[in-house]
Amino acid sequence: MPEKTLVSALIERGQQNPEAVALTFIERDAHQSITAGALLKEAEVAAGKLAASGISPGDLVILVLQHSLDLIYAFWGAALLGAIPSIFPFLTEKLDPDIYRERVKLLVEHSGAKAVVTYPEFYGPLSELLKDAGCKIFSTSDFGQEKRSISAPRIEPGSVALLQHSSGTTGLQKGVALSHRAVLKQIDAYGKSIQLDPVKDVIVSWLPLYHDMGLIAGFVMPIVSGTHLMLMSPFDWVKQPGMLLEAISKFRGTLSWLPNFAYNHIARGLRNTDGLDLSSWRAAINCSEPVYDESHRVFIDKLAPLGFSENKLAVSYAMAENTFAVTQTELGSAPRVDIVEIAALQERGEAISTTMGKRFVSCGRPIDTVELSILSENRSALPDRRVGEIALRSDFMLSGYYKRPDLTEQAMTGDGWYLTGDMGYLAEGELFITGRKKDLIIVGGKNVYPQDLEAIANHTAGLRPGRAVAFGVLDERLGSEKVVMVCETEAGADQGIIEKDLRSKVVQETEVTLGDLRFVQKGWVIKTSSGKHARKDSREKYLAEFGASSLF
Repeated sequence: MPEKTLVSALIERGQQNPEAVALTFIERDAHQSITAGALLKEAEVAAGKLAASGISPGDLVILVLQHSLDLIYAFWGAALLGAIPSIFPFLTEKLDPDIYRERVKLLVEHSGAKAVVTYPEFYGPLSELLKDAGCKIFSTSDFGQEKRSISAPRIEPGSVALLQHSSGTTGLQKGVALSHRAVLKQIDAYGKSIQLDPVKDVIVSWLPLYHDMGLIAGFVMPIVSGTHLMLMSPFDWVKQPGMLLEAISKFRGTLSWLPNFAYNHIARGLRNTDGLDLSSWRAAINCSEPVYDESHRVFIDKLAPLGFSENKLAVSYAMAENTFAVTQTELGSAPRVDIVEIAALQERGEAISTTMGKRFVSCGRPIDTVELSILSENRSALPDRRVGEIALRSDFMLSGYYKRPDLTEQAMTGDGWYLTGDMGYLAEGELFITGRKKDLIIVGGKNVYPQDLEAIANHTAGLRPGRAVAFGVLDERLGSEKVVMVCETEAGADQGIIEKDLRSKVVQETEVTLGDLRFVQKGWVIKTSSGKHARKDSREKYLAEFGASSLF
C-alpha cells in the first residue's frame, strides 16, 4: 500500500464518508457545518482555479485571510494541487495596514512565493505592491462554484506539505518546512498520546491557524484523522471568551488546546454560566507558553461548578520545528507540580526539590519516537535536575527552514538533534521548562527568567494582565545586567502603590531586585504575531525612550 499524504487522507475521507461532518465553523450568532464531501469539493474548486492560473506542484501559496471557510478551502485547495500552503497572520485593528502589506511583501520576496490569496479589499493594494515580485494575486471572489477538472499530481510523502512561520514583529523570517510524512507521523504519535478517538472526540478550537498549535492540533489533525472539528475565530473569542465553553457545552466538545493566558482570560471574562455543562470536556491542554500552576488554579475555581475538574488539566510542550507536540502529560491525571529551591536554580542551575520555592508544572513525557537531551553550554548531556538547553530528535522534524540553509545548519547538530533555544530540566522522565535561552537575564551570576517576573505583574492589582515585559540591560558600572520591567497600568491606577506592591512581590517570590520599573500607556508593550512578548523589541524601545541612564 502506498504511503499516505495529507492529500490522499483528505480525498479518502471525502470519498469514503462524504456525508460525515468534517467541521463546524462557529460565528457569534450562527454556525455552519461542512461535510467531508463538501470540503473536498470546495478544495477541488480552489485547486482548479490555482492550476488554471499556472500555479504548479511545489509552488508556495501565501494565504492572507482571516479565520473563515475561504481560508479553509484555499488551504486544502493548494494542498490538493501539490502546492505548499502557508497562512499569514491576518491584519488586526492595532496594526497599520501599510506596514502589514509591507510585511507580506517581505515574505513573498524572501520565500519566492508564486501566489497570494486574499480578500477583494486587499487585492488592489497587494497587486500594486507585488507587481514586480513575480507573484500572482488571487481574490476570494475569483473562486467561483464552477468546478474545474484537475488531475491530482503524484505527491511524494517526503515532499514539503506546508510551511509554518516563526512569529515576529518585523515580518515572518523563518519558514518551517514540514513534509507530508512528518505531519502524518506526528498526528499518529500524538493521537496515541491523547487517546484520540475520531468517533467519540470533538475538538473545539479558537486558535490562530498560522501558529503550530492551531494549525496542527486545531485544524490539520482533526481533518486528517476524521475527528469532528468545531472552529471559531480568535478575534471573536478574545472579545467573548465564553464562546469556547458554550461550544463545548452545546456540541459536547472533548478536547481543546489553550496557551496559558487563555486560562486567566476565560476565568476573568466569563460572566454568564447559565446552562453550561462542561462534563464532556476530557482535556484542556496547556501549550505554547510557559505554564503556571496559578493559572490552572484560577481556571478550576471558576469552572468546577460547571463540570470541569483538576484531572482534566493537561500540558504539552510543542514547537513548529517538531511539527507540533514534543511531550504530553497523561490525560486523566493532573499535571505534576515540582517545587524547587530558588537560590540553587539561579546560581547553579540545579532543580533541588523543596516544600517552599519556585513552582514548575510538568510538560509530561516525550511522545513516541521523540528523544530529549538537556545540554550544557559546551553541548554535553546533563543529568536529571540540571538546567540546560533542550535538544530533541524525532521522526517528525522539520525538513529545514524554507530557503534558509544557514538557519537550518545553526539549529541542527550533525547527528540530527534540534537545538530548541528553550531551557529546562528532566526529572523522573518528565520535562520541566524554565525559560528561553535568549531571554535569560544574568544578574550577579544568577539566572533570572523574565516570564517569572511578568507572571507576578499579571497578578498585581492596577496592572493590565499580560501587558508587562521584563528584560536585562547592561549596567556598565557593575559589569552585569540589571532587571528592567515595563508595565501598562489600568486607567486611574495609583502608580505609587503599584510600584511598592510589585517591587515587594518580585523580591519575595524571586529574590530579584528590579533595576528600573516603568509604567506606560496602553499599547506600549510589543508582542509577536502569535501574542508572545517581543522582549528584544521592547528592550530597544525602552532604551530609545528612557535611555540606559535611567538605571543609574
